Amino acid sequence: MEDLRKFFGRNHLLTTVVMSAVISAVVGGVFGYYGATFLNQPVSPGNVVNRITNPTTTVVSNEEQKVISVAKRAAPAVVSIVATKDLVFIERGQINPFQDFCDDPFFRQFLGGQCNLPSQPPRQRTERRQVSAGTGFIVSADGLILTNKHVVSVSGADFTVITNDNKKYPAKILLIDPNQDLAVLKIETAGLPILPLGDSAKLQTGQTVIAIGNALGQFSNTVSKGVISGLSRSIVASSGGGASEKLDQVIQTDAAINPGNSGGPLINLSGEVIGINTAIVQGAQNIGFAIPINQAKAGIEQVKNFEL
Repeated sequence: MEDLRKFFGRNHLLTTVVMSAVISAVVGGVFGYYGATFLNQPVSPGNVVNRITNPTTTVVSNEEQKVISVAKRAAPAVVSIVATKDLVFIERGQINPFQDFCDDPFFRQFLGGQCNLPSQPPRQRTERRQVSAGTGFIVSADGLILTNKHVVSVSGADFTVITNDNKKYPAKILLIDPNQDLAVLKIETAGLPILPLGDSAKLQTGQTVIAIGNALGQFSNTVSKGVISGLSRSIVASSGGGASEKLDQVIQTDAAINPGNSGGPLINLSGEVIGINTAIVQGAQNIGFAIPINQAKAGIEQVKNFEL
């Protein structure tokens, strides 16, 4: 018995180590099993759905908010200008292909009734069609509209102004500027929204601007944003008819200006017109030009005073 106590006494440390190892193995196995079970459990679908469907907030920059606001306020005062005129079309006539042979008795006996086919001479008809389209903007509530001279330089054409609410008005040309690509039209109505005019003398390179116009003559109130790329440029602008005109002190911008945008407003972030879009460089990307609004103010005032 004493020997047994000695044995256990001497091996107490060994017994403790063995028992600790056994307990650790059991406990570790239990936690390892349950731990693995816990970690390998599929993620609750509800948690995934909650993460995906949580509403997100769209961050809109201050500049973007201004662009949206300015475009919304300006759109009702931007108009499309359409030129229509009577065009003459020549319709081909119908000629009997056997006529030359029918005059010969030899061939006539073989052609028989083919020689009796009627011949019709060419016919001329007139049809009224749209020949060009551009843009303008309203500068007085009683119907004064500023645009480019080349928009209304279509010989023999009638001009129709189409407002943002799709109303159509016949337009009369009141002024064509001999020195600048500017014209003033008049439609007979009242209570129209207008665009305020800014001061183009205060413009700075890099300033954000908005162009609005009747792009390609099809997409009215098309909005594009850019910056003022340069000031006091001199260009020679040419129209499709081959006529050209030298324009000085114009504004360069990278805001997209397309055919049909001519005469539309170039607007600052205060909602003021600072230029009239007038030309683009063919084959280049985002090089457009606008006439400074200060150059148009004298013509507008002249027309207003004349009407009084």
